[in-house]
Amino acid sequence: MMDSNVVINALMAMPAWESIAALLGVAYIILAAKESKWCWPFAFANTLIYTVLFWEGQLPMQALLNLYYMGMAIYGYILWRKHVDNESDILITSWSYSKQILFLLVGTILSLVTAYFLEKTAISQSPYLDASVTIFSIMNTWLLARKILQNWMYWIIIDSAAIMLYIQTEYYATAALFVLYTILAFVGAINWQKRFNQQKS
Repeated sequence: MMDSNVVINALMAMPAWESIAALLGVAYIILAAKESKWCWPFAFANTLIYTVLFWEGQLPMQALLNLYYMGMAIYGYILWRKHVDNESDILITSWSYSKQILFLLVGTILSLVTAYFLEKTAISQSPYLDASVTIFSIMNTWLLARKILQNWMYWIIIDSAAIMLYIQTEYYATAALFVLYTILAFVGAINWQKRFNQQKS
């Protein structure tokens, strides 16, 4: 179990750049929950810092994941800004059960294949959890950019899995940060559900 004092001490000991990246990440999620296009510049800055930090910390999978996030931040900003400039907001849409099942099936297969590679090459301390968090994060970021309602539900699950991953690998400060991300994902889910209901009415 993760002792609360360990978490507090780890947060206090976070390097300056990691602290900045964490604050940028919180701002990104809050703005995304409000459907603000400005969430994406915060996401870009956040993931730029984490890409460098993870690469220097010899965590190549996490560095590549954040490099992907940088690209998605550019894509998301262009997509959301285009609709704002044209005075036509991107509507929140809900996926059918068949689409969600396909999403989960593809993500699970890709996760198992990636985990097998990580296990064979011994480059991850927790190959299956590491692979699942990475693959589903990549896929779910696209859902957020396209304003698919279910993305927040998936973030809750992904962030919860990430908490377990970072506890197992003793990244307690990052695990504590993802607890906050999980809570903010609940807020995002509630806000988007309200907007979706308003759209239907």
